[in-house]
Amino acid sequence: MAPRSNEKYLDTGRVRQKARTREQLVAVLRDLLKDGQDPSVADVAAIAGISRTTAYRYFPDKEALLHAALPETGLGSLLGEDPPSDIHARLERTLDAHFEFIRAWEPQLRASLRLSLTPGAARPTLRGGRAVGWYRDALAPLESNGAGVDTAALAVRLRAVAGIEPYVWLRDVAGLRPDQAFSAMRANALDILGAEMSRQQ
Repeated sequence: MAPRSNEKYLDTGRVRQKARTREQLVAVLRDLLKDGQDPSVADVAAIAGISRTTAYRYFPDKEALLHAALPETGLGSLLGEDPPSDIHARLERTLDAHFEFIRAWEPQLRASLRLSLTPGAARPTLRGGRAVGWYRDALAPLESNGAGVDTAALAVRLRAVAGIEPYVWLRDVAGLRPDQAFSAMRANALDILGAEMSRQQ
């Protein structure tokens, strides 16, 4: 289970003030991520003008704060409620949700990508490999149907053609519009799945 903010603390006494403080911490983190930084809870608290002790009452660690600022990062699946059983439909739904995440948080994702390419830099929090898990979740039915598909390897192949890295190349180098870039990533991912399914037949 992903780390969560301290909801019990938020629901008792001065609820509105606590909600404002929480949102202030979240907003500061979003701005810092957009600027290419990867701050700790203490860093965010200092910039927000909130004591470190208070900040940790809201968010026990950086992951909890990240999940509040960018909720998708705390999800183990992008399929939502009542996921389909068909593999192609599951992949399409996961692609739709992943692309919406990229649309919503493109500045933060670009900044994190730049930071990860800096020699000697630690891996940024946003570069946690979560999307591979999303794609493996989409492929989960293949693990129990005896098809012999290596879903871990296939998820990596799908992530290689659908994410912020190929999106940046398609936009900045190939010169595609956002909708064209997402269409290209979708086609590549579906082609990979189709080729794998054909190989198993």
